[in-house]
Amino acid sequence: MKFSIYKKGQGYYTRLCTAFAGVGMVALGCYQLKESLSGWLPADMADTSKAWLSALISVSVFVGLSLFIYLVVNKPKSAEFMIETEGEMKKVNWPAKKEVISSTKVVIITVLAMAVLLGLIDFLFHWFFQVIGIITTKA
Repeated sequence: MKFSIYKKGQGYYTRLCTAFAGVGMVALGCYQLKESLSGWLPADMADTSKAWLSALISVSVFVGLSLFIYLVVNKPKSAEFMIETEGEMKKVNWPAKKEVISSTKVVIITVLAMAVLLGLIDFLFHWFFQVIGIITTKA
């Protein structure tokens, strides 16, 4: 097992962000594991022993999975994919800030209009079903 970085200068930010995201998910999972381990440990065990054992298990899992993420990010096949992804992202023609803002306004207005329309239709159906006696209680 070697700990060298495959094609060190290429795909740096993509691999770095992937590794940080993976380690962040592992950290959250290990925190949740630590919290739930106390319920799985024997009831006759001292509270301090439970705390230390659950922390030790969580830290061990964190270190193991973080090492696994490091190895996967530097595996030639996955590293090549991330290098190529970063290269393709540099070729993208990103829209201007003004265009993004106007598109966002259109989306927000459309979503609000659809919400109002669907709320109105829901209200009308509820009223109609109350009038014909299918719904007998008020919402």
